Amino acid sequence: MQVNCMKCSQPIALSDAIRSDNGRLAHMDCQRPKVLTPEERALLFVCCSEHLVARCPACDIYYRYMELGADVLGSSRTNMCPRCRRDLTEAVRAHVFHCPMLPGEVRLRAQQLRGAAQRLVKESQQITDRSDLLIREAEAALFERQRALREAMSKSTAPPRDYSISRP
Repeated sequence: MQVNCMKCSQPIALSDAIRSDNGRLAHMDCQRPKVLTPEERALLFVCCSEHLVARCPACDIYYRYMELGADVLGSSRTNMCPRCRRDLTEAVRAHVFHCPMLPGEVRLRAQQLRGAAQRLVKESQQITDRSDLLIREAEAALFERQRALREAMSKSTAPPRDYSISRP
């Protein structure tokens, strides 16, 4: 069973950018769940603006972050190949986690943050699965108790039998 966003009720994927609001998970941007986080974008601007950050597998072309396209008139998608319009967000995100230009501690923290978010989604899914199982077990027990109650009630409302001996 999937964990759903508390704002848009759509499933949350492990690759989505998420936030926790009072212990409930939500997309950072429900219209664009896979969008880069503000921290990821900041790292790209500060540390990666001068080198290639993503390769489009369809076009086999590498791009700098500033060269990536955006769909400002349509779906507000970003990090797109300017040639074929393929979404390269995951490739850009992977670059952030492995870029040798980032200070080691910053890269490690970014990886830890992404890992923590993915664990949070997985654990939420496990809790949801467990609660779903408990609800089904409770419903089955309730159904069985209701059946037993109906059976007991039908026996108690049956007309009493006359066991007396009739005399002629």
